[in-house]
Amino acid sequence: MNIQRLLTIMKKEFIHIKRDKASLGIAIMMPIIFILIFGYAVNTDVENIKVGILDGDKTKESRELIKKFANSNYFIPYRYVNSINEIERLIDKGKVKTGLVIPAGMSKALNRKEEPQIQLIIDGTDPTIARTALQSGVLVGKMYGLENQQGINKTNLKGIDLRTRVWYNPNLESTKFTIPGLIGLIMQNVTVMLTAFALVRERERGTIEQLIVTPIKSTELILGKMIPYILIGSLGFLVSLYFGTYWFNVSIKGSISLLLLFGFGFVICALAMGMLISTVAKNQLQAMQMTILIILPSVLLSGFIFPRESMPNIIQGIGYFIPLTYFLNILRGIILKGIGVNYLWKDILLLIIIGTFLLGIASVRFNKKLD
Repeated sequence: MNIQRLLTIMKKEFIHIKRDKASLGIAIMMPIIFILIFGYAVNTDVENIKVGILDGDKTKESRELIKKFANSNYFIPYRYVNSINEIERLIDKGKVKTGLVIPAGMSKALNRKEEPQIQLIIDGTDPTIARTALQSGVLVGKMYGLENQQGINKTNLKGIDLRTRVWYNPNLESTKFTIPGLIGLIMQNVTVMLTAFALVRERERGTIEQLIVTPIKSTELILGKMIPYILIGSLGFLVSLYFGTYWFNVSIKGSISLLLLFGFGFVICALAMGMLISTVAKNQLQAMQMTILIILPSVLLSGFIFPRESMPNIIQGIGYFIPLTYFLNILRGIILKGIGVNYLWKDILLLIIIGTFLLGIASVRFNKKLD
């Protein structure tokens, strides 16, 4: 081995790295950004679970029970309701993950040395949150009973019979939570990578310039580039949806046509992200780095794996700018809960706004590149 030649090659490579300041900056900043964001996001400890409360008794004893739930640090009373239907609507909208139902006559039953039945309804779509709510709710119920029986509250009353009901995923199967999320994640990643790398590769080869000198209009060129990837992304969505639900036995509770409509819409949104990357990146290395900057936050901050409820507010705020966050709500809402537009309209609206914004910026930048 010739040391002089080796040093020459090394010097040449360092010069290339120095000239490509964007790639060097991304390589240095990426670990710092990821460790700060993901250090807070990767957290399986679930606290502050929002609970809807139906207090049919409205007595000192019922208020004491609600206070026990609030003081446990696992539950936060979100809203007092007047019926089970209101709790169901809150759960379907994703506003609460649990519902506490206290029947009328609870205090009278306790005074008669009886154990009144209290119901804790749990949204089972996210097994991590559901297990925490289930275990913590049972523990709070037992502690309330022990304190009454031991006279800590100076009541010497009997305890309560806490009955739990898990909706939408009674067996708390993880696959029913992860498979809908995987469908959205795979569809996004494949579409983004295809678009980002394909356009940058064409620019490096000079084929884009060859198209520019032809009589083709910029709008025709943009649409001509987009439509094949829309078809490929839509096909990928159909394939992943079929195998994900059929192979893993995850039945679709809601409207399949509605699911397909929003799925194809999300393909266009993911395509816009890929186009935006392709207009910013100068080479395939930068395109790869920017794609990673999108994919990894999407995995961790969208609620695909870790509950967003356990993340700090600022980290949750970053997740609101990720389109996958809203599409996961749509997927899990339609597939697991069987709900429709009346419950998902906010997620749909925000997804449309973000998708339109990304597509507009990508198209403008792509047009300028052509000009």
